[in-house]
Amino acid sequence: MLQDVIGDDTLLKFPPGRYYMDEQVRESGVTNVGIVGDEATLVPASYYDFDGPQYRLFRLGTYYHPARDVRIENFDVDQRADDTGIRAFHVSAADGLRVSDVDVVGRHDSGTWGPALFRITDPDGSGHVDGFRTADGADWQTDTPGGLWRGPTGILVNNHEGHLRFERCVVRNFPDNGLYVTGDGSVSVAGGLFQNSGPVNVRIGADRATVVGSDFVTDRRSPYYQAQIPMRFDYADRIEVRGVSIDLTTLNGNALQVQGEVDEAVIRETDMEIGDVPASGIDVKSGTGPVSIVDVDIDIDSSANAIRLLGDGGGVVVQGSRISGGASGENMRHAIRCERDDCEFRTLTIDQWGGGNRRGLALLGREYTVYRSRIRSSDRPVTAAGDDIWIEDNYLDCYTGEESIRIGPDADSVRIKNNELPDGIEDAGGTNVLVTGTTY
Repeated sequence: MLQDVIGDDTLLKFPPGRYYMDEQVRESGVTNVGIVGDEATLVPASYYDFDGPQYRLFRLGTYYHPARDVRIENFDVDQRADDTGIRAFHVSAADGLRVSDVDVVGRHDSGTWGPALFRITDPDGSGHVDGFRTADGADWQTDTPGGLWRGPTGILVNNHEGHLRFERCVVRNFPDNGLYVTGDGSVSVAGGLFQNSGPVNVRIGADRATVVGSDFVTDRRSPYYQAQIPMRFDYADRIEVRGVSIDLTTLNGNALQVQGEVDEAVIRETDMEIGDVPASGIDVKSGTGPVSIVDVDIDIDSSANAIRLLGDGGGVVVQGSRISGGASGENMRHAIRCERDDCEFRTLTIDQWGGGNRRGLALLGREYTVYRSRIRSSDRPVTAAGDDIWIEDNYLDCYTGEESIRIGPDADSVRIKNNELPDGIEDAGGTNVLVTGTTY
């Protein structure tokens, strides 16, 4: 019995073969334990044949009595049989968690907890999960014998205090979130693929969150009509998204959501492709701190905002970024809608050639700079409806010959300097408007 031999300073080695498990192995507070396979496959019993709670194969540590220095590597978990699927590894470690090369094979159709839970309980502790792959997903709860609401999460991290790094992980097709993190610690995601899980593929609430070089794909509509949002940040002192690819081509929520309790956000060197579905690209909610969007490419065919900056919060810089595609203005007119104060748009390129009155940039608050940008759209490139707006050294052109800039009747202190405006300016009654060095 595994339960009889697991303990401190123990290495459990699984030679090549298949290992049927019909009960949980549990050890709290264990130190220096390894569970290592060599072409080994763990085979969970079905929901009906599992002895005791049908939740876990291995539970090492608890939040209040954590393990320490845990090593798990080189396993397949075969859940291809009917009514199988279980949490293979549930680990609460103060420090020293190392997980590598675990493949969960087969669709989770038992209606119990998802394949993994990992947490670090010590604020100074750390863990590394490298190559945890669960690509076949899970069934909705109503199609399973178990009673877990909605269905399983791919990888869960909760009550987390330290640092966890996820590298080269693959999580696909779960009815609940793909990777879901909550806690006061930090988490980094490097590489890997996150696809068609809902409501969010990677959802993070943590003191600090970093996602680098990962791929996100939503290309299949959920059979239960729920969102399958690629990425969402609920709260953080700081988030950074860098070198990420997002492919969102089916009916869904917005591609990247930054909620109001994020104190600082940096999004850079990231590519998004959004099909003809009602989904925005970057959605920044009211209340966030400063946001930087640098060297981001968004190809959007959806009649939605490529970038939406809502309400109150810190200043935003959008620099060196590009928005293209055949989006129309049928539902949402503007490629960028900015309701927030103190924002800068520098070396920005927008090319929106779709019909339906698609517009470029809407400035609806106060204190804006638009500098050295090139904007072409099927309707007006710039709507200046706020106050204290500086527009300099830009090329602003409308495919259909509408005005290059419209100044709203409530706008105040608009400075337009050294621009090329082939379609001119429509001034609907703004106050303190100054135009210098500009060609038409």
